[in-house]
Amino acid sequence: MDTTKKREYETRTGVHVSIAGGVSRAIEQAVSLGCTTLQMFSHSPRQWQCSPIMPEEVARFKNLREKYKLSPVFIHASYLINLASKTAEGLEKSIKLLAFELQNASLLGVDYVIVHTGSASAEDPVAARKRAVSSLNEAVRSAGSARILLENTAGRRGDIASSVKDLAEILNACESSAVSGICLDTCHAFAAGYDFRLRDEVDRMFNEMEKYIGMDKLKLIHCNDSKLAAGTGIDRHEHLGKGHIGLEGLQNFFADQRIAGIPLILETPKETAEDDLANLKTLRQLISPA
Repeated sequence: MDTTKKREYETRTGVHVSIAGGVSRAIEQAVSLGCTTLQMFSHSPRQWQCSPIMPEEVARFKNLREKYKLSPVFIHASYLINLASKTAEGLEKSIKLLAFELQNASLLGVDYVIVHTGSASAEDPVAARKRAVSSLNEAVRSAGSARILLENTAGRRGDIASSVKDLAEILNACESSAVSGICLDTCHAFAAGYDFRLRDEVDRMFNEMEKYIGMDKLKLIHCNDSKLAAGTGIDRHEHLGKGHIGLEGLQNFFADQRIAGIPLILETPKETAEDDLANLKTLRQLISPA
C-alpha cells in the first residue's frame, strides 16, 4: 500500500465538540461531521462546582460510541485546574477537579483526560513542576480506567510545560502509569518557539521528543494554526492555513512520518456552522495531499 494512502487510512481525525444538551450529543455531532475520534468537556470547563452525569446519559453515550466506533475518545480537563498553584486552596481545588474529570472519564469509558499542568509566575519553574508532579500523583488515585495526557503550553510567563524538556520533566517523574503520555498542540508549540515553517525546527522538536519522552508517548495532536507569530508565548488558535504557521508550516509538520497514525483533533475557531467541516477538509488534505 502507498505510504500516503496507508497514513490516511490509519489516522483518525476529529474535532472538539460541544456537550450542550448532554455528553451523548458530542457523539452525535462528531458523527455528523464524519469524525472517527473526538474530544469534549465532561462539564462546564469554567466552573469549579460540577454535577454528576446521569446514568441514562452515560448509557446513551456508551451505546452511541459503540454504534459508531469512535476511538479513541478524549476529555479535555477544566481550564481552571492549576496543578502548580502556589496556594493550598488552589492546589486542593485543582486536584479535586482533576480527580472528578478522571472519574467521569472512567464512568463514560473515555480513554484519556488531557490536562494543562498549570503555571506559577515569579517562581522557579523547577519547583513548580515538582509541585505539579505531586498534584498529579494525588489526583490519579481516582483514575480508574482513564489515563492522563499532559498538554504543552504556549510559553507565556509562568508556564511550566511549554517545551518538550519541560513536559518530560513532569511526565517522567510521575509515579503512576495513569499519567501515560502527552498531547501536542501545534499552536502552543509554535507560540513557544518551535517554528514549523522551518523543516529543521520540526525535526528539532521531534528529536527532542524521541530523546526525552519517546514517540510512543505521543497519543494525540491538537491541530491548530496560530493567530500570532512564532515565539510570542501567546495562545491564539486560528483556522488551518489562515495563521502564521500557514499551510507550508503545517505541511512541514505533517510530513514527518514519526507522527503517522496519531489521532488528530481540531480546536480551531467555530465562527460559523461550516468552520469544522472546512478545517477537517484542510486537515485531511494535509495528511493525504494526493
